[in-house]
Amino acid sequence: MKAYLIEKYGDQSAVRAAEMPDPEPGADDVLVKIHAASVNPLDFKIRDGAFRMILPYRPPLVLGNDLAGVVVQVGSAVTRFAVGDEVYARPDKDRIGTFAELIAVHQNDLAHKPATLTMAEAASLPLVALTSWQALVERAQVQPGQKVLIHAGSGGVGTVALQLARHLGAHVATTASAANAALVKELGADVVIDYRTQDFEELLDGYDVVLDTLGGKTLEKSLRVLKPGGKVISIAGPPDADFARELGANPVLRQAMNALSFKTRRHAKRQGVTYSFLFMKASGDQLREITRLVDAGELRPVVDRVFPFEQTREAMEYAEKGRAKAGKVVIAMA
Repeated sequence: MKAYLIEKYGDQSAVRAAEMPDPEPGADDVLVKIHAASVNPLDFKIRDGAFRMILPYRPPLVLGNDLAGVVVQVGSAVTRFAVGDEVYARPDKDRIGTFAELIAVHQNDLAHKPATLTMAEAASLPLVALTSWQALVERAQVQPGQKVLIHAGSGGVGTVALQLARHLGAHVATTASAANAALVKELGADVVIDYRTQDFEELLDGYDVVLDTLGGKTLEKSLRVLKPGGKVISIAGPPDADFARELGANPVLRQAMNALSFKTRRHAKRQGVTYSFLFMKASGDQLREITRLVDAGELRPVVDRVFPFEQTREAMEYAEKGRAKAGKVVIAMA
């Protein structure tokens, strides 16, 4: 099969097309012919080696963390899927590789594709939708009437998180450019802060939850817009000891991650709020909940541009340089 991979960590020049052996599915695996995949910031971080301490991949490594496609083979223990099913997934972190023609995915990480979506639209959703679900539903347990701030509302995670927060009944604020104000309002934002001309810290107060997708100064300021007992959940800030424990990291790595987030956690404690780092997990069960919301019209994907498979490197460069106006960049294999 043809795939886009890296043989060593590096910049965009390290990504190349290559022929790889077809995957051999295990008893619990589903072999999927990939019709579309999408590009995520996680792809660049993995390529660069930013996560090499916590995600020790062994090159050659096929990149890609989202897929939509058709089942072409099932393992002997598979009960949920059959050949010909249209499916989508974010494979487990140890089994990535969706910038390819085929992939073997554990049946627990897979779900049937929303009937109302094209393959390209479906491929844009798994990672960002699971991130949003695990932040807002699983961890924050957002309730109707609560105030939620979602940073970068026109981004991949933001466009889904806004819709999910609205579905949960929250009062939603977001940061975005003036050019995307109409879009994020349509997706569920009650308050839009123009990050280029306004300071959200000066305009917002008393929030229950912040979903931080940016880190740095944005994370630091976010702690100060929360009410006592509020929560910042970050996908861009420093990892913490809880994340290390979820990974099953050794004591030395757990201590190192605890040290990385010490300053942020100390600031949070002084504000009477909590900070946690989120690295989303694959989940077919949660994807089935997301499918239900999509087919009910509660969630919709936002796709900026679709590239052909032969332009995977160009698609990654386009996304990495921030050229997307809103939503996700997708790669179409078929």
